[in-house]
Amino acid sequence: MPLSSKSAIEWAVKQAMASSDTPYFFPRYLWKGFCNANSASASINKWLKPRVSEGCLIHSFRHSMRDRLRAEECPPEIIDAIGGWISAGVGNSYGDQHPLEVKHKWMNKIILFMNQS
Repeated sequence: MPLSSKSAIEWAVKQAMASSDTPYFFPRYLWKGFCNANSASASINKWLKPRVSEGCLIHSFRHSMRDRLRAEECPPEIIDAIGGWISAGVGNSYGDQHPLEVKHKWMNKIILFMNQS
């Protein structure tokens, strides 16, 4: 279930921080001090397998999220920020990242989009 209110997100972050004795929410996905995204994907795919149709992987969900954000006319740089993709161009490395409130606004739009489908 998506966390769609700011207070729910803040609660979830506090719970994750309280349950970890490292600065990382999911330290089991670290290898030699670096995040190993492949381990996280493998764990999620293992959890998904008995719950979704054959061939559905976490990669499929990332693509669906991108499609839904596009359908809501979300700016590409915010889509990239939400999905964890790197935006092309030097200018994208300047300044602060998009605030959580901006990402939250667009995530709420796709939750509403999903409910209308």
